[in-house]
Amino acid sequence: MTKAALPGLTLCNNATLRRAGRKLGRFYDDVLAPSGLKGTQYGLLYQIHIGTEPAMGAIAEALIMDLSALGHTLKPLIRDGYVETFADKDDRRVKRVRLTPQGGLKLDEATKLWTIAQQRFEAMVGKDQAAKLRAALDEIAALDFDMPTAR
Repeated sequence: MTKAALPGLTLCNNATLRRAGRKLGRFYDDVLAPSGLKGTQYGLLYQIHIGTEPAMGAIAEALIMDLSALGHTLKPLIRDGYVETFADKDDRRVKRVRLTPQGGLKLDEATKLWTIAQQRFEAMVGKDQAAKLRAALDEIAALDFDMPTAR
């Protein structure tokens, strides 16, 4: 295929989404920086908070992450005393996660900063447009992109 026949990156859904994701991720990371958390860590703390001691598999599924990536993101949160893992009382093979009291305080601190980021983003793109964007991205996240098996 010649260079002229290749589509530009603006035609690639994946490249455009990743570019926007990196830009927005940096923005949230910068606003959350005073808390010492990255946007991914804040999202994980929040997911654990609303999950009421969720299983690691459930968190990974909700965030569309594999377990190893989840474990990597959890390590500094465990190290810093914000999160603890424990075995499920009914099935010791299942690892559950909960916020520590210190983690709850950190989540409260970071939520104040997250609210600022959220308000700034919505001021720039508009509340309705932001809501439509979240809805569209939720629809995409719900799609089944599994490839058929090769014969």
